Amino acid sequence: MTNVSTDEHRVSTERHGRTLLIRMERPTKRNAVDAAMTSALDEALNLLDDDPDLWCGVLSGGAGMFCAGTDLGAGPGRPTARGGPYGVVGRRRATPLIAAVEGIAYGGGMEIVLACDMVVAGRSARFGLPEVTHGVVANCGALFRADRSLPLVVAKQLLLTGRPLGAERAYALGLVGELVDDGQAERAALEMAGDVCANSPAAVRATLRAVEKAAGERDQQGWTLTREAEAAMAASPDRAEGIAAFLEKREPRWSSVEPAGRHPE
Repeated sequence: MTNVSTDEHRVSTERHGRTLLIRMERPTKRNAVDAAMTSALDEALNLLDDDPDLWCGVLSGGAGMFCAGTDLGAGPGRPTARGGPYGVVGRRRATPLIAAVEGIAYGGGMEIVLACDMVVAGRSARFGLPEVTHGVVANCGALFRADRSLPLVVAKQLLLTGRPLGAERAYALGLVGELVDDGQAERAALEMAGDVCANSPAAVRATLRAVEKAAGERDQQGWTLTREAEAAMAASPDRAEGIAAFLEKREPRWSSVEPAGRHPE
């Protein structure tokens, strides 16, 4: 096992044989994604994509949490050329990536989970998409990926109420592939990665490419619709109010003005 820290310790990487463990390390901010985190995740995932000796990756937030999403104060930085937002969610990979989830995976954190190929979670883990509670929309894939792993009615519930989903129910519904005792998600994900690495790397890559290609057309339309939703909210004062209320730790005072383009055609 080797260990390399990157980008001001926002992310560390460890090699476990042919598996790369990528661990987000910003516990004081619940692993919220700022520009430095985006850059570090992009660098780590570029390594996973480019090193022929790496056959699988595990993305973890450590023992206590996965990721609270975007750092609303600092912002997540610019999308990267290869990874898109967070350096993760727009990436086309041929190397499988397993999410190891403990604690919270909220907002962009859940969207990072949705961008992974497999999910292992501790029993107390929680998944949520609270963007509407802050006057913004989920803009990193959840608008078109949430209903792949969850029934549409449940995906809408998360997106429209902001209420989180517990790991037990997420496992029953299919979002989580393996449920383990708290504190064991990283270990279990590394074991799952070992199973992947025991197989033909050529067959695994060809399989993942085919699955990703099949989803690609829907993803393209999904990104277009997401940008339209973002543009609609940019015209509403609720966006600034929601973020200000979050940062000031108070209840938001929503306006009655709806964003332009709200009516379906």
